[in-house]
Amino acid sequence: MTNQIAIWLGILILGTLMLDYALYGTEHLLFLGKKFFAFLNWLAFWR
Repeated sequence: MTNQIAIWLGILILGTLMLDYALYGTEHLLFLGKKFFAFLNWLAFWR
C-alpha cells in the first residue's frame, strides 16, 4: 500500500466516523469498531 492510498483510506475512515457521530451519536461506534477489526482480519488474510 502506498502512502497516498493509506492517507486516503484514513481520511475516508475518519470522515465516516465523524458522519456517524454527527447523525447517530456515540452508540454505533462499538459496532463500527468490531466491524473494522473484522475488516482488518479479512485484509490480513488476502495479504
